[in-house]
Amino acid sequence: MVVFLIIAGIIVFLSIILIGIFNKIVKNKNTVKDGWSNIDVALKRRYDLIPNLVETVKGYASHEKETLEAVIQARNAAMAVPSDDINQQIQAENQIQKTLRSIFALSEAYPDLKANTNFLQLQDKLNEIEENLERSRRYYNGTVRENNTYGESFPAVMVAGMFNYQHFDYFETEPESRENVKVSFT
Repeated sequence: MVVFLIIAGIIVFLSIILIGIFNKIVKNKNTVKDGWSNIDVALKRRYDLIPNLVETVKGYASHEKETLEAVIQARNAAMAVPSDDINQQIQAENQIQKTLRSIFALSEAYPDLKANTNFLQLQDKLNEIEENLERSRRYYNGTVRENNTYGESFPAVMVAGMFNYQHFDYFETEPESRENVKVSFT
């Protein structure tokens, strides 16, 4: 009888530990998805703003067709990524960020565009969205860090596969986006 009680106690103890690990994995995954949803809202606002920005720039820099088309292509590609594929969405957003930088580099070369009130309003709105995205990315990356650390730490790592643990990528800028944009009119 004592052996049965000891075995039952061990089973109950291990069950409590497994339930705790499962609940923490679920909590972390949901927190990461909540962080991503904040980014997703800001990205939707950015997607809506990009066509207006491109149309404004077109009037002043019509011969910069390739740059403008690259922005629209990056936007369309990002919108085509399934909403539940966070890691692929991050890559698409890095591409949009890169193409948007080239639009603002164009404004430096066109003083009339730089002084256009519509362009300035769109640029201010985009800057506001980018600041919101920056805050959301920091929050998201914090939740990803917590999720990934827990899922890769002992004892969770031993049972994470059974509980459908998901590793998420950080939302980081690509190395080339840290470089200055070069605009050449040759």
